[in-house]
Amino acid sequence: MKASHVFLAMAVVMTACPALAQPQTSVDVTKGAGSATVVGTSKVTATVVAIEPATRTVTLKDKKGKVIQLEVGEEARNFDQLKVGDIVTTEYREAMSLSLSKTNGPRSATQRLIEERAAPGAKPGGTIGREVTVMADVVSVDTKAKTVTLKGPQGNLVDVHVEDPEQMKNVHKGDQVEIVYTEAVAITVTPGATQ
Repeated sequence: MKASHVFLAMAVVMTACPALAQPQTSVDVTKGAGSATVVGTSKVTATVVAIEPATRTVTLKDKKGKVIQLEVGEEARNFDQLKVGDIVTTEYREAMSLSLSKTNGPRSATQRLIEERAAPGAKPGGTIGREVTVMADVVSVDTKAKTVTLKGPQGNLVDVHVEDPEQMKNVHKGDQVEIVYTEAVAITVTPGATQ
């Protein structure tokens, strides 16, 4: 198993586990002529309250006193740098950007993996994610329903709701749009106030 899988598993456990499911969330929307971006972020913070080196088990406690134990795989770099009192922050970020492209080309989809591990000797942590870029054709525009029907690279049709009437004015049948979807999980460990 790669270290990135360990980080992802740790993030999934922290964000999905009811014991630590008290995330801070935010959503930001940015609009421009022929483009829009929506970014959502969810952050969970907990404190290391116990470490069992023999089993590589870390016990975390959130601000409300809820506790969870995580087993950290051998692939996670710098396990020995963890200390009781360290603060573990898991941030999940999801973004979608849609921009109008006046150039015509083939419908396509590409994916890029994002992976970064902590430097040797530093506190454990890292980032894992992916970025998917799709070029799609505008098949139809329904201004009354505020929807745009897009045809993707596999020939599938998707209706996209467009709330902003100004954005609808820029989109016409036969145009192409570029959609970039990014999701990433970052785990950082910082020294706690009490060590």
